[in-house]
This record gives sequence, structure tokens and C-alpha cells, in this order.
Amino acid sequence: MICVGNLSMGGTGKSPMVEHLLSILSEDYKVATLSRGYKRKTKGYALAGESTTALEIGDEPMQFHIKFPNVAVAVGERRIEAIPQLIQDVPNLQAIILDDAYQHREIIADFNILLTDFSNLYCDDFFLPTGDLRDERKSAKRANIIIVTKCPPNLSILERDDIIEKLYPEQHQSIFFTSIAYETPYHIYHPLEQWVLTLRDEVLLVCGIANPLPLKEYLHENTHTYYQLSYSDHHIFSIEDLKEIKSKFEEINAKSKLILTTEKDAVRLVKYTEELHDIPLYVLPIKPAFLFDAESHFNQLVIDYIAKFYKNNNGNEKENN
Repeated sequence: MICVGNLSMGGTGKSPMVEHLLSILSEDYKVATLSRGYKRKTKGYALAGESTTALEIGDEPMQFHIKFPNVAVAVGERRIEAIPQLIQDVPNLQAIILDDAYQHREIIADFNILLTDFSNLYCDDFFLPTGDLRDERKSAKRANIIIVTKCPPNLSILERDDIIEKLYPEQHQSIFFTSIAYETPYHIYHPLEQWVLTLRDEVLLVCGIANPLPLKEYLHENTHTYYQLSYSDHHIFSIEDLKEIKSKFEEINAKSKLILTTEKDAVRLVKYTEELHDIPLYVLPIKPAFLFDAESHFNQLVIDYIAKFYKNNNGNEKENN
């Protein structure tokens, strides 16, 4: 099992990192993801199927389900109960990626990836409600890999080294640095239809995410101007919200204008085909960009862990036989 988590409350980029892991593992291994399914309308264990919706499993698991149809996507508040059920439901499962399970002491993951936001490192943070920490700093020692996320793309080697010194990693820990890479927006109902943002565009940003600041900075630099309709993290959109979005969009007096949302928000908006079919609603995909040419090193550490795990297990099986 590979655990992706943090010590703070949300907003560190867990979902893009889970997707990155799926992209490097799902072609060669039978992989599943297990999440809590935050703000879903169901309870208990559930495995995504063809007719599953975001209301049933949550927005981020639904995003994994859509983008990686060959991956088993499950949710369950009690991970310790959900894992055996997932293994039973998915024969010959080779790897489980635990999304946001770093605090679950009942589960001992084989490989822990800890994320911390560049602008709010866990070593500088405090427990809630003073700060954002939900777990003690010394828990970072359990991580195999620490990733400083949402870094400036031009982070210097001197800044990198200063952060490594502050985090004071254990000998067995590797530290990586990533920034957010924004890809070309695609139409919510026609993914092959793309919109390359230019300085002529005026954008209505519709989002309900924990930390929209990097996205706002990106739009500030890459469009003429933007307007924002903000909602709470994991917000479930209503018909009234749709009316507000359309009304706000109509107020924008520009030749080149569009509505932009995140992939996480899109899985909660896509069901409103009748209300949204006649407006240019585009989805902005993101992925982690590894700094200092370290992506191949990170990928190899993950792949080596999987290979070593199966080599050891196969060796144990032969000895038992």
C-alpha cells in the first residue's frame, strides 16, 4: 500500500499526486485507490461502477474514476474495514493507493508520501485552530518521501537547500519539490475541444477548492482579467448556483470570454447538461511538475518499491512451499 497524505488540513495537492502515481503504475500493475469520499451522500464502503456519480463517492474519487477507467476506485470512512473488502472485490489486486490516510494509525502503509505546501510548511505550522496542523510534526518521520508542493517554478537551489535544512529529514527520507503545471482547458462536455488562454480572454472562475490562490495567480498572468465565484471546498452545486453562474457570466461584456473551473468542481457540475449546454464552460487540468529534473528519480523510487515488495513476497511464498 502507498499512502499519500499530509499533516495539515487539505490544500496540499494530494489528488494530483495520486493521479501521478496512477499514471506511472496503472499500465503495469493492477491498481486501486481508496479514499474517504468526503462530502458524499452515502456512507460506508463503496466501489465505483459504470453508473456511479460524485454524490455517491465524492468529487476527487469520481475524478480518478473518470480519468483512469482501468483503475478500481473505492471509498470508505473506515479504511481498516474497507481494505479487505476492496481486496475481495478486485481479484489479483497488486497495489492500493491510500488517498489522505496518513493519520489512520490502524493502517501501516508500506510506503508513505507526505505532502507539505511551500507557503505553509508543517515545520512552521501549529495545531488547529491556531494553525492548520491536524497531526503532530514528529509524525513526518514515518514518511519515505516528503514532497514540498506548490513551489514557485523558479525556486532556486539555495531556497531548496534552506527548506531541506528546516525540514531536517531522516536518513531514509527523500525530499522532492513540485510546482503546479496548468494544462490546456477542455470543454466540460467535449474534451477534445480545447481553449488556449490568451491575454484577450476574460474569465469567470467558478471553484470550490481549499486553496485557489495559485490558480488565481495563474489567471492573473495568463488572461486579460478574471472574475470569481467562490464556493466552499467540495461544494455541491445547486440549481440556484447555476443561475448565479449564468447571470454573472452574462454580465461580462467581452468578445472573448469563458467560464473556467477545476477538474474537481467539474465532476459536480457535469450533471447539469440542460442548464450549461449553451455556455462555454471549460475545465482546467493540473498536474505536479517536479523541479530540479527529479521526476524520473521519484518515479523510480515508487517503481522500485513495488518491484521489491513483490520480489520479497514471492520469495516468502517459495519458502513456505
